Amino acid sequence: MTSTTATHAARRSPAFSVAPNALSTPSSPSAPSKELDWRREAACAHLSGSSVFTRVPAEAEAVLRACDRCPIRKQCEAVVDPSHTWFDGVSGGRLWRNGREVSR
Repeated sequence: MTSTTATHAARRSPAFSVAPNALSTPSSPSAPSKELDWRREAACAHLSGSSVFTRVPAEAEAVLRACDRCPIRKQCEAVVDPSHTWFDGVSGGRLWRNGREVSR
């Protein structure tokens, strides 16, 4: 998979996916990755992927409200790195379209 393809796949995949090589991989494929355990603590974990990865401000409101109380908000933005990945959706309490912040 090319890096461009991987980036596009990461931004269109279900909520909380990260691009390949964004975090270290576990030693065996069946072993749970401690590096990804932070996702379980996300305030938006119960919300649909379509609302997390929306490009439409009105559709992102529930996710943005969840971000306001999220304990991993900064880590989410650091892993997703939206301004460098052409990300579409909500990360770190902000809505992004093509890697640029959408004003509210």
